[in-house]
Amino acid sequence: MVPGLRDYREPVHIFVVSMTLRNDAGDLLIVRKRGTSVFMLPGGKVEPGETHVDAIVREVAEEVGLTLDPDAVTLLGTWTAPAANEPGWTITSDVFASPWAGRPRAAAEIEEVRWLAPAATDAGVPVAPLLTEHVLPALRRADAARSPRP
Repeated sequence: MVPGLRDYREPVHIFVVSMTLRNDAGDLLIVRKRGTSVFMLPGGKVEPGETHVDAIVREVAEEVGLTLDPDAVTLLGTWTAPAANEPGWTITSDVFASPWAGRPRAAAEIEEVRWLAPAATDAGVPVAPLLTEHVLPALRRADAARSPRP
């Protein structure tokens, strides 16, 4: 191996921020980027000098046209999973929650927006591992904790 060159056989890791936005029915907004087949949460990379909250507010505005109140953004969790569209890569994401803020639309690199019921066991579309392994189970637990018990 030549010094200073990365061995491309090694796994590659990236950090992103993601947003959970739920409509009045409790469905979760998921997006599919242009040229891909897997749905994921809106979000992306943090730019130099940006806080994670500033980054997710910017990414949501760019990708789905929604303006979020940074003071209403809360951290749901930080998780690591295989990357959805980059075989052999992993991602770690700070996953945020925010009140639903209007009607989302596909913008920038987003080809399609959809709503997904967190309780659904089959999304009917390919969904990112971060969602299936971490986010959806966390939302289901939170929903169950809020449900009235008989």
